[in-house]
Amino acid sequence: MPTLLAGPAIHTSRVLDRREPAPGIVILGLHAPALAAASRPGHFVMAIPPAGVQAAVALGVYEAADERISLMLVEAGPRTRALAALAPGEMLELLAPLGNGFFLDDLPEHVGIVAGGVGLASVLLAAHVIVKRGKRATLYYGARTAAALVDRDLFAAAGCAVECATDDGTFGHHGYVTDLLRTDPPALLLACGPSPMLRSVARVASERGLRAQLSLEETFACGVGACWGCVIPLDRASAQAPRFPEPAADESRDYVHARICKEGPVFWAHELRW
Repeated sequence: MPTLLAGPAIHTSRVLDRREPAPGIVILGLHAPALAAASRPGHFVMAIPPAGVQAAVALGVYEAADERISLMLVEAGPRTRALAALAPGEMLELLAPLGNGFFLDDLPEHVGIVAGGVGLASVLLAAHVIVKRGKRATLYYGARTAAALVDRDLFAAAGCAVECATDDGTFGHHGYVTDLLRTDPPALLLACGPSPMLRSVARVASERGLRAQLSLEETFACGVGACWGCVIPLDRASAQAPRFPEPAADESRDYVHARICKEGPVFWAHELRW
């Protein structure tokens, strides 16, 4: 079962630094001491755009050390553009930490981390934990083109081996990142990225008899499980399955609907019924 959440709170953070490792991809460093201490691999935040009149944006916690956290985002609309425009010294409110993260208590000798695009933001903390515990970690990183393969050096500095794939062949393997898993994959896979990539990781894991944890990407309306707008079918026997009375007509089903923001976003691949 993934790492359980202690309880979210509103954190008023201050922007410490801002960088743009690729066009349209922005990383904000924030002073948030309590959140840095509470964040675990796979947790996310709901970032409230500074104007306060737009819905919050779900973002994975990228870095968390000392009194600083960072968030990676893609400028894709008015909410993310408003966040990306924040400058050092400005304030940002976060509801966090949210969700259930990666289960890292039982690690094999070699762990594979599969990231697609900015799914990278949800797995750096996991990489640090794996290496700190004396295990070998390999990042399998895919993007559309070489320019979008950002921050590979952060994973290398953390002690990870790095293998890359690009859709256009401008760097690394020419093709899907999951192609890299076809030969001698690690016994455990941790993955975050677009749904087609995650489904492919799940197929590889099933075919090869591997364990896989998937951090699902979704647009959350509330981020706390109140609206039931981000559900996915999950094995009823899963330790993460929500426990609540259901209509008798549904008792014959072997699955329940779990909220990605509340029961997830990290699930064991073999327990998903998608």
